Amino acid sequence: MTDSSGAGDRVDAAFVGRANIDLTIHVPHRARPGRTAIGSPVTTSAGGKSLNQAFAAARHGGRAALIANVGADTWAHQITTALTDAGVDTRHVRLVPDATTGAAIIEVTPDGESYITLALSPATELTTDDIHRATSGLGTEALIVQLDLPPEPVTTLLSHRRAPIVVGNLVPHPDLDPRLLAELDVLVVNQHEAAAILRTTAGTPLDAAAALQRLGPRIVVVTAGPSGAAFTDPHGSGTVPAPAVPVVDTTGAGDSFLGCLAVDLAHHTPLSDAITTAVHAGSHTVGHSGAHTPTNQILK
Repeated sequence: MTDSSGAGDRVDAAFVGRANIDLTIHVPHRARPGRTAIGSPVTTSAGGKSLNQAFAAARHGGRAALIANVGADTWAHQITTALTDAGVDTRHVRLVPDATTGAAIIEVTPDGESYITLALSPATELTTDDIHRATSGLGTEALIVQLDLPPEPVTTLLSHRRAPIVVGNLVPHPDLDPRLLAELDVLVVNQHEAAAILRTTAGTPLDAAAALQRLGPRIVVVTAGPSGAAFTDPHGSGTVPAPAVPVVDTTGAGDSFLGCLAVDLAHHTPLSDAITTAVHAGSHTVGHSGAHTPTNQILK
């Protein structure tokens, strides 16, 4: 894929991961065994954590690029059109022939909680060759990688520094060498992901951030939904509260947080200020309609 940017253009943040189609339905409650829940008409939209983060970065005024594969199908056209319309650099979004684009089935309940099942498309998973090809032709200040990708491309990324700032997100793939976490400048996870990595649910988000930092990352940020976020870095630690907002849809709140955080870190904004802005971005996403809320609603 190409966009209007020149081939040598540098971006603020490049997001490495997956792009898929979100199939969203609002339901009065989740279906019970042997029973059918009747919900709203299904809506389709471009999705995937890395794609959502790239959208958020662009909305925040950053120059964002996405590194991902999609199938050469109708959904791919919808995804690439949405990316182009959002101003995201798509030159490293690769269409894989004879492959199906992945999909996420999202159920949203009246309390705003989202329940997501991801239908992976193995043929579109990033490979080591994809990483070599993309990172050799793209200059970026910050590189954000989804750690749950297959271990080979993630290892390739983390073994050789390819940007001044390297950010990891999500629970690492079980086959990823845990020593590679020491190559991260920043690890960003939510409370549930932190508990999964640490194999414990005890302690506060600040406790979790400190424990995760001992695994090697220089900076750790743990998001905690309505409680905001906790962080620790070589100079100290702290928490940032979240504003109170009505919950409409939690889909993509963490991605809005990370997209904004990546841009501000690329612009060398002090960490606590960057986290404060990111918390507000994530909170306003929750207060509207998920990851695809228009710019003027997310970052008022």
